[in-house]
Amino acid sequence: MANRKSCCGASVLEVTLSCLFIVMTAVCVTLITLMVTWKTHTDPEPTPPPQHKPYLIGVGRADCTGPPADVPLMGYANPQQTAAGIHTRLYSRAFIVDDRRRRVVFVTADVGMISQRLRLEVLKALQVKYGDVYRQDNVVLSGTHTHCGPAGYFQYTLFMISSKGYIKASIEPLVNGIVKSIDRAHRNMKPGRIYRNKGEVDDSSLNRSPHSYLNNPEDERDRYQWNTDKQVLVLKFTDEDGDGMGMLSWFAVHAVSMNYTNRMVSSDNMGHASYLLEQDKNPGTLPGQGAFVAGFSSSNLGDVSPNTRGPHCMNTGLSCDYLNSSCPVGGTKMCQGFGPGNDMFDSTRLIGHNIYRKAKELYANAVEEVTGPLHSAHQWVNMTEVKVQINSTHTVSTCKPALGHSFAAGTTDGGGDLNFTQGAVEGDPFWDGIRDALLGEPSNETQECHHPKPILFSTGEMNWPLPWHPQIVDVQIITIGSVAVVAVPGEMTTMSGRRLREAVKQELEAEATLRDTEVVIAGLSNVYTHYITTYEEYQVQRYEGASTIYGPHTLSAYLHKYRGLARAIAQDKVSELPVGPEPPFFKKLFNLLLPAPVDRKPANSSFGDVVQQVYPVYRQGDVVSVTFVAGNPRHSGDMREKTFVTVEIYDNRTAAWEVVYTDASWETRFHWLKGSNNRSNATVEWHILPSTPGGSYRIKHFGHFKQMKALRPVISPYEGSSDVFRVTDSFYYE
Repeated sequence: MANRKSCCGASVLEVTLSCLFIVMTAVCVTLITLMVTWKTHTDPEPTPPPQHKPYLIGVGRADCTGPPADVPLMGYANPQQTAAGIHTRLYSRAFIVDDRRRRVVFVTADVGMISQRLRLEVLKALQVKYGDVYRQDNVVLSGTHTHCGPAGYFQYTLFMISSKGYIKASIEPLVNGIVKSIDRAHRNMKPGRIYRNKGEVDDSSLNRSPHSYLNNPEDERDRYQWNTDKQVLVLKFTDEDGDGMGMLSWFAVHAVSMNYTNRMVSSDNMGHASYLLEQDKNPGTLPGQGAFVAGFSSSNLGDVSPNTRGPHCMNTGLSCDYLNSSCPVGGTKMCQGFGPGNDMFDSTRLIGHNIYRKAKELYANAVEEVTGPLHSAHQWVNMTEVKVQINSTHTVSTCKPALGHSFAAGTTDGGGDLNFTQGAVEGDPFWDGIRDALLGEPSNETQECHHPKPILFSTGEMNWPLPWHPQIVDVQIITIGSVAVVAVPGEMTTMSGRRLREAVKQELEAEATLRDTEVVIAGLSNVYTHYITTYEEYQVQRYEGASTIYGPHTLSAYLHKYRGLARAIAQDKVSELPVGPEPPFFKKLFNLLLPAPVDRKPANSSFGDVVQQVYPVYRQGDVVSVTFVAGNPRHSGDMREKTFVTVEIYDNRTAAWEVVYTDASWETRFHWLKGSNNRSNATVEWHILPSTPGGSYRIKHFGHFKQMKALRPVISPYEGSSDVFRVTDSFYYE
């Protein structure tokens, strides 16, 4: 019994505990449910921000350096400024963005400007290679405006006269280099993101026509702190992991730190900025190599000089005349802008470094992502007959192209040789008489249309042997999300660019489809039409106004046309835009550059022999110089992605020579010295940096020479080498 009672007691206890367990479990479940429900309704979890779909991005760079000998350099129109060596190489940098519906391409090339012929030949090559992927509406070609690149890539008479005609050896490296940069960007496309940032670059720009700028309305000028645009816009391109792919920026300054006395091919200040950032982001590589691509593009630089000390008379050191930028003795040629460096190389370095430093800072701190669809809008426009209604009662029109007297005066960055001055609003009977006898008198209609410009060359009425100036020009806008790039076919002044940016921004944001739009001017794009001033600046007729070839209402016409493009983008009606009249592609172009003659050398010598040898020892900060018996560099043909020069260090570990610098390096200078009797020398300089490691070095030069064999020209390669020399901290040894 006792055992049975114990068993019954145990059973009751087990049942009771089981019931309590079930009840407690139910209570806990209920409480947990209530807590979860309460948490869900009273304190919701924050939702992660929406992830924008990445763009497809490609960046590419390619050498586009043309012949560094005999060919005129494009920019200063100085017939004595023919190429004679290389300061730095020229590159094309391409940036492709694709949103999986549309694709846009922006190319910035180290070239004075994009000519119509260059653009047409590039588009033709892209059509052959890619079909309709890359077209006139989605490809923007922009020049950095260096004045030290080979000329000869134009099809209009005025430019061909100053360039010794159309030179295939000049345009082919440009076309092939630009296409190659797009090829590389095309092959490298991958998902990535774009970020934007902007800031100001100080001590790097000066308005070279302040008198013209002051003619703009006072209330308009009061809206701006400066008479130049100091803003730099940076686009940062990264892959999906956040690793940098490239950077594209725009800044308004003339690339004329290298002045008209320079005869070496050079990318000038904007190219130096690219060089610095690419060397920084591609450590251990030679210039032109490495995956990271840094593009520094031109903007509304028409009246903006990098010569920040301002113009002074070279013969007296006194300031130039304010109104016409001339000197009492020597005229406009003596009035020259200077600074900020001690010479043009130093100034190029300083301005380039200023731009690079700010862009690098903005790149590092760029966090505002660019998102949204892509658009591209393009039209061809006959700029000689654009009518614009400026108010309810007045309609104005553009003119046939013409250049004024002050065009021949040049600027404080490079004055003219004759007795023309800036600010001329009346003609000169002497020069007008010569013009009338040689070229014909401008029609009354053209003179009235261009008033108050006294016409020196009525280029729109000059068509022999080919038209002297373009009539059909490109107007184009591409948008990448909230960034609009306005491709301008010329050099807009500071205030012209501000008005255009404002007009495009208003149209893009009028439909509320785009907000917080950043509008940037891409200058020297697609076709070159000289300058674009405001109507008020035009009245003063300094160099920029005299070079506004379509008359006083040129800017009004462009504002009208670009507003139309922006409106079409905002309303998604780009397909309804009329294409416009196609530009011509002239077949019979003349070439005034004679073929390079055969090369000759001193008796008992060979091409590549050293004429002046190096010293055995140098210190950091010294300049090494060596001179070789040389051939004409034109005989080397297409030297893209190659070099005329190497500086090499001996690696004791591998017992081999390693190339540390080429002719693309800032530290080297390749001078071609043309002598008599078809003899020539090549002098190579190496400016040793303070940070250069000690060791054994040599300098090599590569080239080609032409000789006649069996009455036929034969071109052969050669190379030469200096003696081995040491770089050391001291000349003294223990």
